[in-house]
Amino acid sequence: MLYLDPPTVPWRGRLWSHLISDVSYAELHAFAEMLGAPRRGFDRDHYDLPAERFRVAVWLGATVVGSRDIVRLLRAADLRRPKPRASAEARELPAQVGPGGVLPAGVRLG
Repeated sequence: MLYLDPPTVPWRGRLWSHLISDVSYAELHAFAEMLGAPRRGFDRDHYDLPAERFRVAVWLGATVVGSRDIVRLLRAADLRRPKPRASAEARELPAQVGPGGVLPAGVRLG
């Protein structure tokens, strides 16, 4: 089944929804293609869908749910792909970089 949340996320002067499937990514891609959504709108586990396509998505059969339900449904279907978290080492790196962006002596990357 396909779900989307109301277009409430502002970005680049537009409002956006998140379109997901709780069945498969293949179903999601096929539906997005029917909507005319470009593949570049796919972000790990969902499509970012502009408000202009919201009504058509509902007309084609997507069910409107709340934003929190989007994540819950993806997790329940084992289709959630969260953003990778930076390692502790990567988070600490800026503090280790010396003046001018030069690493202190003895500090190596990788």
